[in-house]
Amino acid sequence: MKQAKNTRLEVIKMIISSQELSTQEELLRELKTAGFPSTQATLSRDLRQLRIVKGHGEHGNYIYMLPEQRKYQRVSDTHVTVQQINRLGALSVKFSGNLAVLRTPPGHASHVAYDIDNAQLSEVLGTIAGDDTVLIILDENADRQQVVNAISDIQQS
Repeated sequence: MKQAKNTRLEVIKMIISSQELSTQEELLRELKTAGFPSTQATLSRDLRQLRIVKGHGEHGNYIYMLPEQRKYQRVSDTHVTVQQINRLGALSVKFSGNLAVLRTPPGHASHVAYDIDNAQLSEVLGTIAGDDTVLIILDENADRQQVVNAISDIQQS
């Protein structure tokens, strides 16, 4: 039973992070389409447990958002450019030694890591994905800008 609830919670996070939904009815409809029919009472408890909030969407309407979901982030010298970030679906990339930490929207890290691994980049030894973070282990002598360019090229192809 607990496994079904955990799976439902993950599906709710994926739906909310990928669509602009304004009402519980819309969310219930999407859950049903995904194979997780639910009641309004159960959905309310799930939203509370996940700490789902309502915020302004791109068109000014109120939509459901995950608490850690950010629409805008500052980009500093150690981050990928906004254009490259948008192509990848990542929010930011920071480097530390031969490690890169790539942030994605919630629920997207495994897809990004999969694409990076399948590209078999010579600069990348491997990846580890969480929910919204990918740890990229780089070759010791990898050039950071080449890594950024290679990763952004993956999403263009």
